[in-house]
Amino acid sequence: MNQVIIPIKAGRRQRAKIKGRTPDPKALKEVRALLGDAPRRRDLLIEHLHKIQDRYAQLSAAHLVALAAEMKLALAEVYEVASFYHHFDVNKEGGAAPAAITVRVCESLSCSMAGAKDLLEKLPAVLGRAVRVIPAPCVGRCESAPVAVIGQNPLAHATLDGVKKLVAAKALKTKPGKYIAYAEYRKNGGYLLLQQCLAGKRDYRKLTQAMEDSGLRGLGGAGFPAGRKWKLVRAEPEPRLLAVNIDEGEPGTFKDRYYLERDPHRFLEGALIAAWTAGIAEVYIYLRDEYAGCRAILEKEIAALKADPPCALPPLHLRRGAGAYICGEESAMIESIEGKRGMPRLRPPYVAELGLFGRPTLEHNMETLHWVREILERGAAWFAGHGRHGRKGLRSFSVSGRVNKPGVHLAPAGITATELIEEYCGGMLAGHRFYAYLPGGASGGILPASMGDIPLDFDTLQPYGCFIGSAAVIILSDRDRASDAARNMMKFFSEESCGQCTPCRVGTAKALKLLDEPKWNQALLTELAQVMIDASICGLGQAAPNPVLSVMKYFPQELA
Repeated sequence: MNQVIIPIKAGRRQRAKIKGRTPDPKALKEVRALLGDAPRRRDLLIEHLHKIQDRYAQLSAAHLVALAAEMKLALAEVYEVASFYHHFDVNKEGGAAPAAITVRVCESLSCSMAGAKDLLEKLPAVLGRAVRVIPAPCVGRCESAPVAVIGQNPLAHATLDGVKKLVAAKALKTKPGKYIAYAEYRKNGGYLLLQQCLAGKRDYRKLTQAMEDSGLRGLGGAGFPAGRKWKLVRAEPEPRLLAVNIDEGEPGTFKDRYYLERDPHRFLEGALIAAWTAGIAEVYIYLRDEYAGCRAILEKEIAALKADPPCALPPLHLRRGAGAYICGEESAMIESIEGKRGMPRLRPPYVAELGLFGRPTLEHNMETLHWVREILERGAAWFAGHGRHGRKGLRSFSVSGRVNKPGVHLAPAGITATELIEEYCGGMLAGHRFYAYLPGGASGGILPASMGDIPLDFDTLQPYGCFIGSAAVIILSDRDRASDAARNMMKFFSEESCGQCTPCRVGTAKALKLLDEPKWNQALLTELAQVMIDASICGLGQAAPNPVLSVMKYFPQELA
């Protein structure tokens, strides 16, 4: 049977209009004015979304359509990124605009213990309908619990009157405190070591070896040896990149903010030395959006560094997070830097091989880089010479909860929780008895006070089903319950799961329902925990069950 063959024309008819929705001319003009001369690259999508959010306190449908057209992206692509992050208020067409002022009340464990629930219940009536009051995950100020954030202005030890006064004054921006600025840092010997490196007076092999000999490990929580990481990345093909992780969203930790607010150039020099040693072409710094004060400092000080460079510098890029705990995971952070949803990647390949923009990437926590200059100037033996109970090095412990002196305490690695409380934190609050502690923030498990003599360091807590992570230590007293702490943490994980994998997305939600029951189904919780540990893609789902498992193992009296 003969078939009719219809010839296909070589040329295609050109579309008269842009595919998809036509942008509103007014909205397009507004978006173009906000973006100015900034590149329309895909990786800058989140930065551009921030500009719209900051200016209009929302992301309207019209502005999203205009941004998509301006960046030559599909609207669905822009929408899925905007709707992923907590700090973007996506307003669908026809929807009511959010209140002009938003007050976020931290409801993480330390703030909950200090009265956050009472603030959340009473503030709406005090502030009225013109102000939006919403709960927030940890804002990285656990030493000042409870914390409320008015716009981008955090209020320590928040009270109803304190929040009301800031709202009335429309004090929506934070003002950085006193810190060591560029001129002072240079005056006191800053960047001399970096100058020596680029002048050929230092050998990168010796610097790498010194870092290995010091025993410095990744202080973001993973604990991978820093010097070894430099060596591995340098062995990869060029160009290589550096991604600095300052998205410290783990409830209980605030050490990175503490150091940034005081001595930003010590970290910047450390980052540039690491970049030189590992043969890095460009540096990307990812800062959590909750740290608006730190962002103002870094913007100013990076500009000062570029205006008067001590030597040749690689390109430095400061990128702003948008409220997503998951972006503390290294591959999720890299996705976010690329302007995407912060969803962890499957590994292998590892980011050292295939990371940011498909290039070998050196990923470091901010505090790790903070110590680089100190170690290389004083020698590896200086850092390794600290420690207790057979451990080596120093640790910056973020301590919060029922102690007299919460805050960042620099102490020997291997110090115990009991020693930390008595020697550095001024003991327990009056009328409170040491009952339990979280050695590594939300995901590090919970231990009873009777086990307060375990050295706090990498590898020392794993036999007990816990880990130190970023050294976020939360102290509970006899007025608290470990089971309530576990429930608080699971609520956090359920809300912060990126949703990519079923074991984490469904598992955290199911676990939270089980924890809300009057009597825990321990057999089912144990089975569910094992599935989450075995099958979750990243550390969020894998570690989320730790507090629950700890309560069942070490606090049976609470479940009787």
